[in-house]
Amino acid sequence: MGSVFGMHDRDNVEVFCYALSQNDGTEWRQRIQAEAEHFIDVSAMTSDVIAKMINEDKIQVLINLNGYTKGARNEIFAMQPAPIQVSYMGFPGTTGASYIDYLVTDEFVSPTRYAHIYSEKLVHLPHCYFVNDYKQKNCDVLGPVCPHERSDYGLPKDKFIFACFNQLYKMDPEIFDTWCNIVKRVPNSVLWLLRFPATGEMRVKAHAAARGVSPDQIIFTDVAMKHEHIRRSELADLFLDTPLCNAHTTGTDILWAGLPMITLPLEKMATRVAGSLCLATGLGDEMIVSSTKEYEDRAVELATNPAKLQALTNKLKEVRLTCPLFDTARWVRNLDRAYFKMWNIYCSGRHPEPFKVKEDDSEFPYDR
Repeated sequence: MGSVFGMHDRDNVEVFCYALSQNDGTEWRQRIQAEAEHFIDVSAMTSDVIAKMINEDKIQVLINLNGYTKGARNEIFAMQPAPIQVSYMGFPGTTGASYIDYLVTDEFVSPTRYAHIYSEKLVHLPHCYFVNDYKQKNCDVLGPVCPHERSDYGLPKDKFIFACFNQLYKMDPEIFDTWCNIVKRVPNSVLWLLRFPATGEMRVKAHAAARGVSPDQIIFTDVAMKHEHIRRSELADLFLDTPLCNAHTTGTDILWAGLPMITLPLEKMATRVAGSLCLATGLGDEMIVSSTKEYEDRAVELATNPAKLQALTNKLKEVRLTCPLFDTARWVRNLDRAYFKMWNIYCSGRHPEPFKVKEDDSEFPYDR
């Protein structure tokens, strides 16, 4: 979200960032602090003091970027310091909290037919709800020559490389069995995983061996710094997603690197994010499957049909600067449309209600 806070149109939107964590000196913290209209470090304050400050600042729409993750202070929202309270990004699921009015999501990630599993009213952004910052921060990835080589990471030069860079907890026995089947069906192939955490490496290799996959066909490398991680992703041939909890940030990382994926959406929000990312590239039909069998068969088909996989890879690389997925400014404009709609509903005396954001909306100042 690095660029988001400074991209809001200041003629129509006034942004307050309340930082719950201390200044860690990172480039992201410094950038947001410099670009946001108001940036207040509240890390040393108690939650009731923070809530009082938010209320005195007359915040109209308050966004919870943490949900149930480390460092969250949901008690601030429980005190309801703002008339409209919204969950976004930090927690890919329902908060189950009566004091959170809306969840910002999209039609694919949270279909209306599953609205009953959310306590919040669903706000569907166009394209994909999941924002990213690559167009502003990682344009060097678009260069034709990758500065890394497979040999830099102990990866074989002459084999087909399936990859998954998700944390190991996202794997379950069914998907790992499917990966083993894929590797066994594709001659001269390996699976590239991360030591994320390192303690999982020996267990995973033992699990693979029990399923007839040689331990040397499972290659682990260390977690890399963000920039290197994105750039080296293109050393792989095909990304295999984890259905029970998808690649979210990792998904945008590898798509920006031009690496196609296979993903199987289920019902819950965290199982559908990668599918939304793929759809927002315009190439979703080629990367989204509907069953475990189709997942396995599609992976094998692409791996054994180099021309088909190369065509998909080329198309993905070609659309990176034009597709909605990586258009941060367009995404921010749509988020602002959502905020104005929420406020208009509130001002008309109505209770929060689900709605779909349209890119041409007369309620929004930009579109008049």
